[in-house]
Amino acid sequence: MRPIKITPNIISNAEGSILYQSGKTEVICTATFESKVPEWLNNGGWITAEYSMLPASTSSRVPREISRGKKSPRSQEIQRLIGRSLRGAIDLSNIPGNSIYVDCDVINADGGTRTASINGGFLALAIALKKRLPDLIIDKEITPIAAISVGKVNGKIVDDLDYEMDSNAEVDLNLVMNSSYEIIEIQGTGEKGTFSTIELNQMIDLGKKCIEKIFNEQRKILNNYD
Repeated sequence: MRPIKITPNIISNAEGSILYQSGKTEVICTATFESKVPEWLNNGGWITAEYSMLPASTSSRVPREISRGKKSPRSQEIQRLIGRSLRGAIDLSNIPGNSIYVDCDVINADGGTRTASINGGFLALAIALKKRLPDLIIDKEITPIAAISVGKVNGKIVDDLDYEMDSNAEVDLNLVMNSSYEIIEIQGTGEKGTFSTIELNQMIDLGKKCIEKIFNEQRKILNNYD
């Protein structure tokens, strides 16, 4: 795995904020409460996410999506993944009448931006929840969530793909788990080949070991709020 560095409370106006770094990939994640919920929601609260890449986050400039007038299909797919993952962190009945927006802005992209957004987004969410609802207990009412990319490159099962590995991968798989190591989501694609069920299980096992390390890094931050 690439080295992880986590810096909390970098945005003063956000109730929870994190700079999450995985190797050269860097994502700013913020969590903000809003006292309303979607019209279709009958009770409880809601957690949703937005994802974007800053123009200079890659080697060639990424146009701002606002200039296009809409989100790209990739951004929409990623932010839905982040939202689905983070809704597994809490019973939404604990935040009735409230929505929490988790914004993930990629400032430097070198592969694994969606998994870094989930890892940093969870921490921003947990900090915001503890500030608003200090009686919620981490590992009880707040369930840690973490994600990692794994895959097959040159016939080998590998973890935490950077951009070079990802662009040459035969298989790219993103794994999201909770702290009980239950699977929240698997996104796996044979981009330049196929993979067997044995290789799938190898990728899941490797991903689980990586996610355990991520949970250990998250807990170093969460210990300050428990």
